[in-house]
Amino acid sequence: MSPLRVSVLAYPGCFASEVFGVPDLLAMATHVAAAQGTAQPSYETSVVSPRRRVIASGGSAIDVSAVRPADVLIVPGFEAPPTLDLDATLANLKPETAAIRSQAASGTAVVSICVGAFLVAEAGLLHGREATTSWLFADRFARRYADVRVRAEQLVVTDRGVTTTAAFTAMYDFALHLIREHDGPHIARSTARIALVDDARSTQAPYVDQGLLPAPGSGFSAGVKRWLEQNLQARYDLPALAQAFGVSTRTMLRRFGDEAGRTPLAYLQAARVRRARHLLETTDRSVAVIAADVGYRDPGTFSGIFARHTGRRPREYRAMFRRHDDHRG
Repeated sequence: MSPLRVSVLAYPGCFASEVFGVPDLLAMATHVAAAQGTAQPSYETSVVSPRRRVIASGGSAIDVSAVRPADVLIVPGFEAPPTLDLDATLANLKPETAAIRSQAASGTAVVSICVGAFLVAEAGLLHGREATTSWLFADRFARRYADVRVRAEQLVVTDRGVTTTAAFTAMYDFALHLIREHDGPHIARSTARIALVDDARSTQAPYVDQGLLPAPGSGFSAGVKRWLEQNLQARYDLPALAQAFGVSTRTMLRRFGDEAGRTPLAYLQAARVRRARHLLETTDRSVAVIAADVGYRDPGTFSGIFARHTGRRPREYRAMFRRHDDHRG
């Protein structure tokens, strides 16, 4: 069987670690496979660019080859500080979006890492598809590309030959999936263990830090959000909520849904889970007490909702994210 040809698209400002992360894990998988009797390399990797010279984030110069035919093209993410002018950044990367579009047209499977999804979307490859990206930029991505069905909680999303991943280490989740498909689950599992990479993750939800997301703003939905957050422990009462804002229940659902993209109840559940996550990380309170603290009389109901939002039960989440150096309340 011929090696799988994997190209990584390097470009100005891209994260150098995301250029080399997948090829490095594929190299490890090749060594694992060889140790178990595979006679030839499983992968042929290259770093390509439509430019002759690429300076990645941090000023790292990257040696590149011309864009060539490949089975898989990986598009890494780029440095995105709060002051980033996204329009200007994407406008300066038109040679890259053209290369992505051309490779996809020739039958190459395209994969983005983190905010590399913006480049893939600019190339027109995500129209009508499901996609993910870093949770930190998911809302911005969804606003910019309204025709993309954003699955912000997912680590890896593949839709009709185009794959998108969450931030940074999600490149390893994709690489392990590729190894699993190409070399089998045993090679993938062995590679993950050697590299100390978690091969059982399915969601980025547990890693979301609400404090790093943009503030709610000053619109109608922002006021409703603040009211819900100030009344986390209270029983959800849609008529009372609507009355507090001087509107009908129907108007409340319509206006909040138009601005926030979900129902007030869905937002309240997410806010309760955010508070519960903080309490699980920083206190010794029992799950039952925390459930009551955030408005759930039944710990079982709370546990189910928590797992739906984070992918883990409360005790599992605490074991994974507990901050041992914080003051307990």
